[in-house]
Amino acid sequence: MSIEISRTHGLLAKAMDYRAIRQDMISSNIANADTPFYRPRDVRFEEYLAHEKAKALDTNSNKLEMAQTNSAHMALQNEKTSYKPTTYFRDGHMARNDGNSVDLDVETTEMSKNSVMFNALIQTNKKSGAIFKSVIEASQKVS
Repeated sequence: MSIEISRTHGLLAKAMDYRAIRQDMISSNIANADTPFYRPRDVRFEEYLAHEKAKALDTNSNKLEMAQTNSAHMALQNEKTSYKPTTYFRDGHMARNDGNSVDLDVETTEMSKNSVMFNALIQTNKKSGAIFKSVIEASQKVS
């Protein structure tokens, strides 16, 4: 049994997990910068987290549902399958003669952005914990 601190606490933990996974992927890309035919990888999870946030905060109440008016129309996409973290190859950079397409400038920039976001999540978690700690300490003084 776990205690749910807030509706977004689990979301914060997932965001930190995905940021850690992204950091590992970027590190792997940098480590394989000289590996022939290596293609850099990344993970896309922002849409998933936005969907989970909307679910946790119940902001989808004004969502317009799409109707399927004819059986010949394409089937509606299931929300559970449309929102999930996905791994993809980050291409778009010129491959070198050995077929490797890792761009160290891009990778170090992505690593820096990811580190800033991860640190912001850690600070948010600390701030949230400090609020609960102060409430508990204040309630102990009253007793």
